Amino acid sequence: MTEAVAEDEVAYGEALKTSSKLYEKACGIFPNGITHDLRNYAPFPIYASHAAAGRKWDVDGNEYVDLWMGHGSLLLGHCYPPMVEAVAAQVAKGTHFGACHELEVIWGELVQRLIPTAERVRFTGSGTEATLMALRLARTFTGKRKVLKFIGHFHGWHDNLMIGVIPPFDEPVPAGILKEVADTVALCPPNDIQRVNEILDADPDIACVIVEPTGASFGTIPGRSGFLEELRETTRRRNVLLIFDEVITGFRCSPGGAQAYYGVNPDLTSLAKVLAGGLPGGALAGRKDILELLEFRGDREWDYCRKMPHQGTFNANPLSAAAGIATLEAVATGEPNQQANDNADILKKALNEVIAGHDVDWLVYGEFSGIKFLPNCGGRDDARESIFSGTYDYKKLKGPDPAISQGFRTAMQLAGVDMMGMTGLTSSAHTEADLDHVARAFDATLNRLKKNKLI
Repeated sequence: MTEAVAEDEVAYGEALKTSSKLYEKACGIFPNGITHDLRNYAPFPIYASHAAAGRKWDVDGNEYVDLWMGHGSLLLGHCYPPMVEAVAAQVAKGTHFGACHELEVIWGELVQRLIPTAERVRFTGSGTEATLMALRLARTFTGKRKVLKFIGHFHGWHDNLMIGVIPPFDEPVPAGILKEVADTVALCPPNDIQRVNEILDADPDIACVIVEPTGASFGTIPGRSGFLEELRETTRRRNVLLIFDEVITGFRCSPGGAQAYYGVNPDLTSLAKVLAGGLPGGALAGRKDILELLEFRGDREWDYCRKMPHQGTFNANPLSAAAGIATLEAVATGEPNQQANDNADILKKALNEVIAGHDVDWLVYGEFSGIKFLPNCGGRDDARESIFSGTYDYKKLKGPDPAISQGFRTAMQLAGVDMMGMTGLTSSAHTEADLDHVARAFDATLNRLKKNKLI
């Protein structure tokens, strides 16, 4: 550690004394003192106290432009007033009835109205549960056992889909996951339709293919133009189900998700994040003939052999339903999506102008409302072209240098911006002042990284 880096850590500690004390307590309660792997941050994470629109504050009173946006769930920003009002009203009526209720019907109708392929909908407690259900239904429907997924794509933390997510991607099998389970997952390089065809032709036991339609981690490894159409054609031709994981892209790319934007219809779609307006909640939507496998038929043989069991204490709970309805009613206008996308375009332009002023080999890229920082890109123009054509080394896109990533995030936080490592998301609530602040913070961050000899 250089003297300059040590000075930054001291400055960080001085600015976040209360967060530091909370972290000390947390380490005696939680593994690593955290409740989510992405919040594992040295020397300690910030502890937030409140938020509004595009900003949040920590327990020490520091103010940040927030580019986490609730892990992508807050397309409308923090504390969207109609959502707050709807949830507050519902809390006074009841948080859990242990019964069906009207709001779940209204919420489900909104999903059907917006998502083109939602012939039927089933709510879950999270996005992970939605992709888990998608795989079980695919196996039940087809009678096959295996899934093809793409390297780097994240579909939740359950056993079948945690394979191939984190560098070095293809090995080893993540801790706690049985090799027998890993053997039911066929890993494929992203954007490689030839390899998809080879895998499907070689293994008739593959029930489904699952994909993040904009590419891994909301376009950190972008999808190649035309790839979704090719994937739809090849899966249809082989009677293999196609699953779009729209946990992030659903309602963010467009009111109808990535499938509406690209005009490609999957068989099943997992949803979460924006779906529940920042509260816990997920859903699986798709073809009626597949989701009807969740139905009771009153026939013993059907119910025990064909009906797929599904429970979940907080499925479609009234609070998440209230938040989801208020959010999706706004999303349905299309205005929040456009504003969030416009904000990202403005920000990417400003950030790349900062890079040009520093004459460093960096690139800021991303689609829709996503922002991705790529250091040491190998030439901005060439990198941009190869990233979106699918020829850039995808392992370098999702695995930045840890020292640069650590220094970058510390510097950005000291400058009043909080984000997920070297990626961020804009919302419709971010203002011109917010975007200007991020650009100035990035300028200061590059200066700090140079001083610390990290770039």
